[in-house]
Amino acid sequence: MTARPANRPVQEFFSIGEVCALTDLKPHVLRYWESQFRFLSPSKNRSGNRVYKSREVELILLVKHLLYTEKYTIDGARIRLELYRKNGELKGAARQAAGIETLSELRQAVDQVIAVLDGKAPAEPPSAEAPVPAPDGVERPPARRSARTGVQLSLEPDQP
Repeated sequence: MTARPANRPVQEFFSIGEVCALTDLKPHVLRYWESQFRFLSPSKNRSGNRVYKSREVELILLVKHLLYTEKYTIDGARIRLELYRKNGELKGAARQAAGIETLSELRQAVDQVIAVLDGKAPAEPPSAEAPVPAPDGVERPPARRSARTGVQLSLEPDQP
């Protein structure tokens, strides 16, 4: 069965932010890997922003799997990737690493749900975007605070 994972959108090009969200890596890690793995060389759009192809995202997941799961060094991962390429197994290995990553994420989500249902972990609080019911029963948007100063940005007064 070759169904595409739900969290991997069918999309041809990805920004560095989207790749970070898909791979759970920081931008500086991706930029460093570009200097270490010659096949990771995203093109740039007219604005000069990196644009990754879906194939490159799969290869990034393979590199992540080799480095973080199988504990290869950068040099060891480079050698392993070259062996995959020579044997014609690079595409299959990249897809397999993406599948392993997806299964790991699903397992973590299931474990988290089970912990909440068993009462071992608190349920996540409602999102900051959700309206907050006031004591008088009227729903109002949540108060926003400046990240720099901590000053409330909404027009509603502070609730005690």
